Amino acid sequence: MTFDPSEAVLRYHRETKHHYHRYARSLGHMDWGNQPDPFRTYSGGEPVFLPLLDRDPDAGYTALYRRTGNRPQALSLSSIAAFFELSLALSAWKEIPGNRWALRINPSSGNLHPTEAHVVIPDADGIVSGVYHYNPLYHVLEPRARISRRLCERIERHMGRAGFLLGLTSIFWRESWKYGERAYRYCNHDVGHALAAVSMSANLQGWRVVCLNALSDGQVKAVLGLARTEWHPLEEEHPDVICFVCAGDDPNIPRFIPESIIAGFDALDWFGKPNRLSREHVNWEIIYHTARNAEKPVTTERRVDFQDLPFRSTGSASLPAAAIIRKRRSAVAFTPRGSIPRDVFMGMLDKTLPRKYCAPFDMELSDPAVNLLLFVHGVEGLSQGMYFFLRTGEDLQTIRRLAASDLLWKPVEPDFPLYCLKLGDFRNEATQVSCHQEIAGMSAFSLGMIARFGQTVRQAPYRYRYLFWETGMIGQVLYLEAEAHGFRGTGIGCFFDDPVHAMIGLTGEACQSLYHFTVGTAVEDRRLLTRPPYFHLRRH
Repeated sequence: MTFDPSEAVLRYHRETKHHYHRYARSLGHMDWGNQPDPFRTYSGGEPVFLPLLDRDPDAGYTALYRRTGNRPQALSLSSIAAFFELSLALSAWKEIPGNRWALRINPSSGNLHPTEAHVVIPDADGIVSGVYHYNPLYHVLEPRARISRRLCERIERHMGRAGFLLGLTSIFWRESWKYGERAYRYCNHDVGHALAAVSMSANLQGWRVVCLNALSDGQVKAVLGLARTEWHPLEEEHPDVICFVCAGDDPNIPRFIPESIIAGFDALDWFGKPNRLSREHVNWEIIYHTARNAEKPVTTERRVDFQDLPFRSTGSASLPAAAIIRKRRSAVAFTPRGSIPRDVFMGMLDKTLPRKYCAPFDMELSDPAVNLLLFVHGVEGLSQGMYFFLRTGEDLQTIRRLAASDLLWKPVEPDFPLYCLKLGDFRNEATQVSCHQEIAGMSAFSLGMIARFGQTVRQAPYRYRYLFWETGMIGQVLYLEAEAHGFRGTGIGCFFDDPVHAMIGLTGEACQSLYHFTVGTAVEDRRLLTRPPYFHLRRH
């Protein structure tokens, strides 16, 4: 019998579902003394200190999505520094007596941050060509390898323009320390959040981020030197994706790197020793087994053609784009019975639609596959109830055939893919299916992200990861939309999978809920002291 890797991936998904009578397996307690170091560092090279912005870009709210008004910046130490400062850097420190912890621009499940970033930069003003790891704690680039001018020129000729490569990787142990077997899901959520964060930050530099979707995991490992690094057990970085960052919206940018160029990376002299994150580890073997079976092979490069849709008007945001990025936080509680204006709610949904040459989805990871099941609790001018937002552009009848026959599917507005399924107060149900978390029911609205699942994974097991990445990107849009309009969001990874599906009559594995999210008016914890992100550094 031929082994089918997709069945191993589907088995992981089934076994890591939460049920009313059984949660997915985890350690069951917090081993605080063994908590992984939240920052990966590489010793052995001279770090490149990145300057902090004296002044944020002036770009307004819409620049989070459109690049047309953002002047492309030349590649330099200062522009690379600004790119990282507004995407993957620290956003603040929180403090209570005896404890202090960092927050970052890109969100993470449990603030554990398994996602790491690496860059391949040609010679530029203030920086020597090489492969670097970004360390957000000190806002520095840690060198991993020097690359020749010839190799840089070959990359530029192949890509057809100047730019740099950005790679993301995941450290599964960082997440599994707390969440056990379900951590693989959350690591992939975090990759999606990071992808959206870098795409929007690039926008402010007048740059576009393009996913090199033809590369295999093995090729990503070679370019980033992962296969040439000596790792501590269970602390290795697993390859996720490499993107090309450049100015311009040329649709013909290649989505691959030829083997002749990749061989040049494999021959580099790699250096830098990764720090140890924990004294001890728990091997959640199912995660590593699933990662092997979800490994991406070399594929044909994909170009995804999105529509050139106008944005709905939601009124002007009071903050510029950079301030919105810096303010992003995860709410822990909401004002009971809070509400948001209908036009803001509709605009939030509208921003999750993929658009041509608009961040973050124009990186063209893959065809969109995730729709939204909404629980509307407090939207002014919209009845309470359960709704469905069809953001993938697929035929409505395809979804209707999979769901219960008694749903209304009543359009809310002409030419907008939002449909009312049932009217009523669903606060209790939303709370219950989100692991009894009140933030799902006490918000203005909450939602589950419903992916086209079974067929997608069976056709290409690696796309299991892509589905979670897409949900993370949607979550990042919702985070920033909430902040832009004076509200706050929170991603919810803990939910009872199958009871969510049962709410609209979904059976089998054709569709699955992969991520929950909630938005409302946050209740601030005034016991916490907030400090600036880089108050611990003496440089500016």
